[in-house]
Amino acid sequence: MIYFDFAATTPLDSEAAEVFVQASTEFFGNSSSLHDFGGQSQDLLENCREELASLLGVNKKGLYFTSGGSEGNFLAIEALLSAPKKTGKHIIAGMAEHSSIHGVLSRLEGYSITYLPLNSSGLIDIEELERAITPETILVIVQHVNSEIGTIQPIEEIAHICRVHDIHFHSDFVQSFGKIDLKRITPLVSSFSFSGHKIYGPKGVGGVYVDPAISWRAFFPGGSHERGFRPGTVNVPAIASMTAAAQKLNEQLVQSHNRFLELRATLIETLDPIKEFVHIYQAAPNSQLPSIIGLRISGIEGQWMMLECNRYGFAISTGSACQIGMQAPAKVTQALGLSPQQAKEFIRISFGKTTKREDVEKLGETIVDIVKKFKL
Repeated sequence: MIYFDFAATTPLDSEAAEVFVQASTEFFGNSSSLHDFGGQSQDLLENCREELASLLGVNKKGLYFTSGGSEGNFLAIEALLSAPKKTGKHIIAGMAEHSSIHGVLSRLEGYSITYLPLNSSGLIDIEELERAITPETILVIVQHVNSEIGTIQPIEEIAHICRVHDIHFHSDFVQSFGKIDLKRITPLVSSFSFSGHKIYGPKGVGGVYVDPAISWRAFFPGGSHERGFRPGTVNVPAIASMTAAAQKLNEQLVQSHNRFLELRATLIETLDPIKEFVHIYQAAPNSQLPSIIGLRISGIEGQWMMLECNRYGFAISTGSACQIGMQAPAKVTQALGLSPQQAKEFIRISFGKTTKREDVEKLGETIVDIVKKFKL
């Protein structure tokens, strides 16, 4: 079985796994305990906070560790809503946001929410965003990299608009963390979230950055961990492992990007014999993460194609793993304005550090064969 679902999750890096085991056995003390075992764990925790803050180009005082991206999105939004820059009850969010964002917004009472679609290139229309802003708008939420089609949103432009209108700006960085140098944009947002298992770190760990200038109120009262940001004993071994994985990926950003560009071109070229049926959703190269390819094949349901590929030894997906269990189309298909039938045809192929060119060619040739058998 050859894995092509790295956008959903990644295998734990061997060196990160060693760090996890070492931290679990040697630094097992509760980081909040006052004895020496707790002190050693606390020192390791703060070293990780400093290292990740340095990689991300942020003030470590605003960096909090969580159980992952979904919890991070929830806590960040609640923090920003507890300390708005002005009075208001209006929120603007991307229609293609991760399901955790939609989950948070659906439970809010008393707020009006405007959802922005994507244009044909998979990007937020900046002019439409500006038109949606009202005097009541206090928060904008736009994912940096879409998890289904890999388009990179214009964070700088969105941040500028939010700054002019005194609006908080939260961005989900889960798909861009470890794949793009984020230092240029991290100072521009009010908050962002990230996750460990997308970057060859362990599952169940992630983080949130909230601008230290924001005087947020804790959503969970009485929490003593992470300076009151969340309750629960801090998972220091997982944090240390995630940090080791992030350091390793950060050293390979340019090399990985170029390799993924080549693999993307290889897949598209291999699919050329059936190009009349293939619709790839992508932006210009400077607005596209090359490791994620979202597409549909006319007349073939994505779930059937996924199962056929699985039968031939290839693991692909039909969208975000957090959405698949609901048997609902990927959020991005609605944001792109696809019909219900077109939405059912959507599949996602994503590359990782173990993906080989010959495996990409085999996958492409297999998809071509499946389509020809189905169509002829």
